[in-house]
Formats: sequence, C-alpha cells, structure tokens
Amino acid sequence: MDSAISQPSFELLEQLLLIRHFEELLLDQFQKGKVGGTTHTCLGQEYIPAAIMPLLRPEDWVFSNHRGHGHYLARFDDPQGLLAEIMGRAGGVCQGVGGSQHIKRDRYLSTGVQGESLPVAVGVALQLKRERAGAIAMPFIGDGTWGQGAVYEGLNMASLWRVPLCVVVENNHIAQTTDRTDNMAGTIEARVRAFGIGFHRCIGNDVAALQREIAPLITRVRETMLPLVIEFDTARLGSHSKGDDTRDPAHVATLRAADWRARYASAFPELFARADESARARVQAALSKVETAPPSTWTR
Repeated sequence: MDSAISQPSFELLEQLLLIRHFEELLLDQFQKGKVGGTTHTCLGQEYIPAAIMPLLRPEDWVFSNHRGHGHYLARFDDPQGLLAEIMGRAGGVCQGVGGSQHIKRDRYLSTGVQGESLPVAVGVALQLKRERAGAIAMPFIGDGTWGQGAVYEGLNMASLWRVPLCVVVENNHIAQTTDRTDNMAGTIEARVRAFGIGFHRCIGNDVAALQREIAPLITRVRETMLPLVIEFDTARLGSHSKGDDTRDPAHVATLRAADWRARYASAFPELFARADESARARVQAALSKVETAPPSTWTR
C-alpha cells in the first residue's frame, strides 16, 4: 500500500475514474470518426476538479475552459448530457450547439477563448459581493493563459474591488506544445503577489489531502471576500487536443508513472477495481443511450 496517499471513498474514486473513462471514450469516438470538431481532454488532471467541486455550493459560479470536461462532470455528474452535447445528439446540455468547449448550465460556463473567463468571473464576483455574501466565483485557467493581458486586467480589478474570486490555475507546464520555461519569465506566484492577491500552491495528487488543504482557503475567500489564486502543479498525460503531442515519449512515460490512477490502483486494489468497473459501466451506458438518440434539432 502507498502510505503516502490517503484512503479515498468509493464515491470519490468512482468520480475520478468516471472522468478518466469519459475522456478515453471521447478519444476513441474521435478515432472512429463518430465525433466531429475537436476536443481537449484533462487526462492526468482529473483529481483537481474532484478535489475542488465538493467544496463548492450551488450558489457559487464556475468558469471552465477548453479542457473542461472534468470540471463539468465533477460539478454535475452528468456523463450522458455532456456526451450528447459533444456528439450533437438530443439531450445535450446545450442542445448540441456548444460542443466540447462551450457549455452553459446553471452557474457553470465554459469557453475555449483563453483568458476570457477571468475578467467575466471578476464581474460576477463583484455582483456576488453586493447581493449574495458568502458565494464565490471560481475561474479555471492554465499556465498558458498567463500570456493573455485579460488575466492581468482581471487580477487588477479583483484586487482593487476586493471581490470573492478564487482563481484555480492548472499548471501542467505546457502551453499547447510549448514548454512553460520557453514562454514564461518568472513565476505565477510572483505575478499574483504583485497585485496584492493571496496565493497558494498545491503539490501532489492525493485528492483527500488536497481537499483538507483547500477547504479552509475557500472558506477564507467566502468570509473575507478577498481574491485568492490557487496553483496546482499538475501534468497533462494526453496531447493538446486529439493527437498533436510533440513531447518526448520518455517524458510522457515518466508522467504516467506518477499518475493518480497508478497510485490508487496500487494502494487500494480492491476498492479501485470496484470503482473502476462502476465508472466504466456508467460511461458505456451513457454511450449506448447517446448513440441511439436522434441528432439535436439545432444541429440538423
């Protein structure tokens, strides 16, 4: 048993594996020519939304990005609705017109436009401060998004207006195909602190431990209504989109060896097997229903 990783609940492990199987299914469907357009999977990063979403409330706003399937599934537990949306079938979250990247449901919004969500989230956070004390706005961005001026404009406004904004940075150290060291001088922390905004870095993929670490930080944002940036040091196992991975295969193999899936499977084999079977069955059931659904009337 891996003594360095906490015992997960069945529900938590199933959610992690649901996201993993969903992403792998999508790639398989693309290869078979059953899905058009493009998609960006969160393979390797599933543990981040799994750790954060249970800490959020229904009145909180979530702003996702182009690599957001895990964010949606951890928020709503709705593989069938998301799959139908991506495949342009009836029953899709946005009637099949949003596809993989552009989803709107309740207080959840995703976009494929880099950096767009952060200033929008600042505006929402300002409204929450005025009318819904205790609620927060949470945009998810990556390390590559720090090349967008909108990020800095958003942080500047968040600091000046003192709003309940919690920015989650999924730093997988690569922007499409460019290593972070080749396109970013300095650190994300230094940039954040330059605006007088609180910063916290999370290391590792132990979901239960991360939840314990993050929970008081999010509570503090709710109570003080001051912005915070949480950076996750993570790894992207898949290519940028469907098949354009230019990284050294040896490097990717090293990332896979440290993946949460391998750690949990080794530490808790029986629990992992049950959760894996359940998650796999749920994803396959979603596919069976979506495949037999008619095309969305909005995509015909």
